[in-house]
Amino acid sequence: MTTTDAGTEPVTVDSAVVRFAGDSGDGMQLTGDRFTAEQAVAGNDLSTFPDFPAEIRAPAGTLAGVSAFQLHFSDHDIYTPGDAPDVLVAMNAAAFKKNLPDVRTGGVIIVNTDGFGRSNLKKAGYGTDNPLDDASLDEDYKIIRVPITELTLNAVGDMIESGAMNKKEAERAKNFFALGVVSWMFSRDTSETKKWLEEKFGDRPAVYEANVRSLKAGETFAIATQVAEPRRIAPATLPPGTYRNITGNQALAYGLVAAGVQSGLDVFLGSYPITPASDILHQLARMKHFGVTTFQAEDEIAAVGSAIGAAFGGALAVTTSSGPGIALKGEAIGLAMMIELPLIVVNVQRGGPSTGLPTKSEQSDLFQAMYGRNGESPIPVIAPSTPSGCFHAAIEAARIAVTYRTPVMLLTDGFLANSAEPWLLPDVADLPEIHPNITTEPDGTNTNEDGQFLGYARDAATLARPWALPGTKGLEHRVGGLEKFGQSTGNISYDGGNHDDMTRLRHERVRVIADSLPPLVVDGDQDAELLVVGWGSTEGPIRASVERVRAGGRKVARIHLHHLAPFPNDLEGILKRHRRVLLPENNAGQLRALLRAEYLVDVRGHNKVTGLPFRTDELQGVIEDHLDAIDADRKVQP
Repeated sequence: MTTTDAGTEPVTVDSAVVRFAGDSGDGMQLTGDRFTAEQAVAGNDLSTFPDFPAEIRAPAGTLAGVSAFQLHFSDHDIYTPGDAPDVLVAMNAAAFKKNLPDVRTGGVIIVNTDGFGRSNLKKAGYGTDNPLDDASLDEDYKIIRVPITELTLNAVGDMIESGAMNKKEAERAKNFFALGVVSWMFSRDTSETKKWLEEKFGDRPAVYEANVRSLKAGETFAIATQVAEPRRIAPATLPPGTYRNITGNQALAYGLVAAGVQSGLDVFLGSYPITPASDILHQLARMKHFGVTTFQAEDEIAAVGSAIGAAFGGALAVTTSSGPGIALKGEAIGLAMMIELPLIVVNVQRGGPSTGLPTKSEQSDLFQAMYGRNGESPIPVIAPSTPSGCFHAAIEAARIAVTYRTPVMLLTDGFLANSAEPWLLPDVADLPEIHPNITTEPDGTNTNEDGQFLGYARDAATLARPWALPGTKGLEHRVGGLEKFGQSTGNISYDGGNHDDMTRLRHERVRVIADSLPPLVVDGDQDAELLVVGWGSTEGPIRASVERVRAGGRKVARIHLHHLAPFPNDLEGILKRHRRVLLPENNAGQLRALLRAEYLVDVRGHNKVTGLPFRTDELQGVIEDHLDAIDADRKVQP
């Protein structure tokens, strides 16, 4: 159904932010996924933000149990899931209470009045007062009161009477009623959702029928009551090509497979399940036809140990985890660094420390990535900035690991992992080739005068040692975690001078990687006095806020770092060109501390560790405050 079925012409708008919220068992993530798919089919640009509790089944009806899914979709390029929802769907009192403060003034709130019973109100902290009875709400918002549960049960009443399903099972379809209402509000065709339901529940006809009926009932209700002014958002103008929706974890898994193809190496993943990294394991387990081997180990240490063994055997080896698991892997990562084996270590960061906030996002593991191993143990660190960018980051991590024979830490986070956006499928011909250059025989350049293979002879440009696979005749060599005479044989050495040389060499092996990095791109006004620096998932809100400030007529520039160890060679010059440097981070200032120490630049921080990404309007205000401070300083010190 569309709005024209009822003769109502929709109003054209350029973007919208919609949030679905309810209990963790109300299907809000699924509803958001399906609504997102509708926008993708319609050709909109989009960005999503799933937000759900850590518990598998949090206490129903409580604030702690609220699960939400936010979608920002538009007819133009967007970079964030949006700040304030234009439309909120609240399935119960707790969802209403938790999300009401975020809704923009004048926004639409669709409430399931059946979720505001006495028990629901008490669990949400309202006592006996029903907030929907507050007439002042209607002054600030358009409140649409709908008995969603009751109407859902009415739509499938005959199925309950016939015994095809019970009342509790029927109530589970109420999320599709809400989807039907919101789909009508935005003139969206639900035929693809119906096809999906058939594929998903085709072998369970009663469940399929109940969900389809609920979806249609929501559409019919919206048309009959004209619940809100219908809207239409035109397709976005995007570069030509084939697109698909993709999350960061999916993109990273695909990037690892692509890296395997581009290097000619089989991919091996040794992993132990942990939120929010587990989906990478799930995704790669489905891709055995690409030569991928996945091993779900009994613990984090076994997982990384298996990956090191796979690297020693000539595979493109990967281990995935989040902060707590990376802490357990620390000694083994140091071993891989000492042996000088290529290994990709994926840390999908979450709120910490310890168990912390398993389903919330932070950038708080940067120090851990840089220094979280005993001794002087430097490794390269890279960080993607968008969900689709995780694909290319995985390939880059593989390039560095294989070319320079080193573990590489790839830092994503929970926001990137679970958020989705349109991804323009790349041309395979444009993907970089990765050359393992596995040594297969002694060739005179890697042996001494006695013909002994020198397992730690080094390439002059990359400082990488030969990658000689075990069992290859004539290439026998010693590896291990003990300090070695690392300029040739790898024989064990306890000499203090040699240890000093090797420590400096290990740092130099990371530094030379910078010589292979492309120049940084400075976006915005090249002559701006304020430079905004970002890394990781902060790019979206930083980019959006910088564009807003520039649209207001003020000058500002920004750069976004994807390589954090080593820093790009041109970073120092860029930082020192600007009067003031601002660095927003979702931590207490970790990259700021690194930049200040490395370059003696007074980097100013804006830090937030709430488990949520920055809002665009928040950063816009921070940037404008710094520009005002620069103007004030100029009056005192021109």
